[in-house]
Amino acid sequence: MKVVLDQDKCIGSGQCVLSAPEVFDQRDDDGIAVLLAQPADAGTEEGTREAARICPALAITVAE
Repeated sequence: MKVVLDQDKCIGSGQCVLSAPEVFDQRDDDGIAVLLAQPADAGTEEGTREAARICPALAITVAE
């Protein structure tokens, strides 16, 4: 799995951080998401897929 986060699309809703806190975080100054790491195990991958599904800005792309 490879995850790509488009920060230009991100609106800072934080849904990705709630779904996959090992993979995503938010910048303190503007709330825009940052990619911390690629998912490392099955549990993290599922949370990452959920983050991509619920992102209101469609800023997360997951390639299998």
